[in-house]
Amino acid sequence: MTTPIIAERLTKTYDELAALNEFSFTARAGDLVALVGHNGSGKSTFLRLAAGLLEPTDGQVRISGAPAGSLDARAELSFIPDEPVLYDDLSVREHIEYIGRLHGYDEWPDRADDLIDALGLTTRAGDLPSRFSRGLRQKTSLVLGLVRPFSVLMIDEPFVGLDPAGQHALTELLIETAAAGACVIVATHQLEFLEHASRCVGLRDGEVAFSGAVDLAKVRSLLG
Repeated sequence: MTTPIIAERLTKTYDELAALNEFSFTARAGDLVALVGHNGSGKSTFLRLAAGLLEPTDGQVRISGAPAGSLDARAELSFIPDEPVLYDDLSVREHIEYIGRLHGYDEWPDRADDLIDALGLTTRAGDLPSRFSRGLRQKTSLVLGLVRPFSVLMIDEPFVGLDPAGQHALTELLIETAAAGACVIVATHQLEFLEHASRCVGLRDGEVAFSGAVDLAKVRSLLG
């Protein structure tokens, strides 16, 4: 199996505060990894470093062999942030077409229809997300992150704002995505999701508290 993401002694500091400290991590194709920890533990910092949105203070992270943030890495990685980033003047369908064409993905219409249906957006596909609730904006963001090709998918707190049906639909989509061969990394506080993860990494104060098979007792102790 390939190793599409490798982080080596990845560090990010702000003045004297270490948001992430010598974090080393690898994940393989087909992995479904849960990243857990309190707010401020380093989860979002790692995801943003891997996505090329932050520059590391030290260490490195590579996506399918390419440095994070490079064009080759960006082509391989889809990052869905915790706050949806959407255009006010584009409908859901227009957002999707923009993303599909931007990545040169000819099959985006069929893929989009499947995602819109799965996440319950069929009747809202022609509407502007600027008029949506937090949950509908989150669903739109998820569709945009999933409709394009990628080998690595990273999502930051994707279950926030979703109703139970939306949470179930997203969980099924993430399981299917990993089963299809992508490496999927999900930063979450949603304990119900952990039963589906193949691995779990717990962070505390920017450092690894545990890493390995999912252990709910350890997770609860970390989050308690």
